[in-house]
Amino acid sequence: MDPLSSISAIAASGMRAQGERLKVVSENVANADSTGNTPGADPYRRKTLSFEEMVDRDMGASMVKVEQIGRDKTPFTLVHDPAHPAADAKGMVKMPNVNPILEMGNMREASRSYEANMNMFEAGRDMRTQMLDLLR
Repeated sequence: MDPLSSISAIAASGMRAQGERLKVVSENVANADSTGNTPGADPYRRKTLSFEEMVDRDMGASMVKVEQIGRDKTPFTLVHDPAHPAADAKGMVKMPNVNPILEMGNMREASRSYEANMNMFEAGRDMRTQMLDLLR
């Protein structure tokens, strides 16, 4: 396959993976305060994401894809709020294990990686255009 076409495919796989990562981060941030509805119920559990290498033999290129979306197993924090509907017999409410600062860091990293892949995609497109201009 044409190396310039493989540049686009590789960059696109990176953009898809980072787009999925941004989706997971946004779900985590949106649910940072989502508690259970019944006494002792578990709140929202933070989602995690892992990537894996995907080799395209036709292109001869290594790309990236989302391997799995999992759940963070860190324990929930407890807050004393006896009036909350999810409070247990001791008045403790389980809070989600989402750390907004960590999520903002993940969001920035995913955004920068997406931007880098977009720049690579555009560079490949520009190189293809230059090659066509030379052939005229």
